[in-house]
Amino acid sequence: MSLFGIVGWLACCIYGSIPSFWLVIHPRAESWRARHRHRRPVYKILVPLWVGMWVALFAVTYPMRGVLLYRFSYSWVMAIAFFAAGIILYAKARRGFSPLQLSGHHELEPERHRQQLVVTGVRQHVRHPIYLGHLLEMFGWSIGTGLLACWVLTSFAIVSGIIMIRMEEQELVERFGEDYRTYQASVPAILPRL
Repeated sequence: MSLFGIVGWLACCIYGSIPSFWLVIHPRAESWRARHRHRRPVYKILVPLWVGMWVALFAVTYPMRGVLLYRFSYSWVMAIAFFAAGIILYAKARRGFSPLQLSGHHELEPERHRQQLVVTGVRQHVRHPIYLGHLLEMFGWSIGTGLLACWVLTSFAIVSGIIMIRMEEQELVERFGEDYRTYQASVPAILPRL
């Protein structure tokens, strides 16, 4: 397997774990908040748990890591377009959104952070631009490498992401109420309207 294949497989393992990580948080957001209020460290549990998810995805996909579905020289041209789109989306999604918001601190520590629904910038077109950015990066690695493992991990991220976004949306409605429902009704979750 090439160096790009190894990097792509490892990147997809990490990206593929992101929806699962948030699936641990969103359904039990209130219990994580309670744990934090009682001064029990939340991220000392969540970060090792997330690393464990990486290891699990590495282990599950290890047998297929070198299986090529195709090899086209122009596939990297398409991959670069996906990488570029993902990077641009990440840059736009950071505007008006702090690193603490991106890492979930506002969700898990609401009493320490001002709760603000951000609906400007790229979020006028898509509610979850960061998740879309992750998917674009995963598609880039999958298209470029042609590896079965990357495509399996991307498929896993899509399925787990659909479930996770539904749970996150419920939690956002609880936090922001009718404002979020209005936003939800007018802006698509992942695929922006053209």
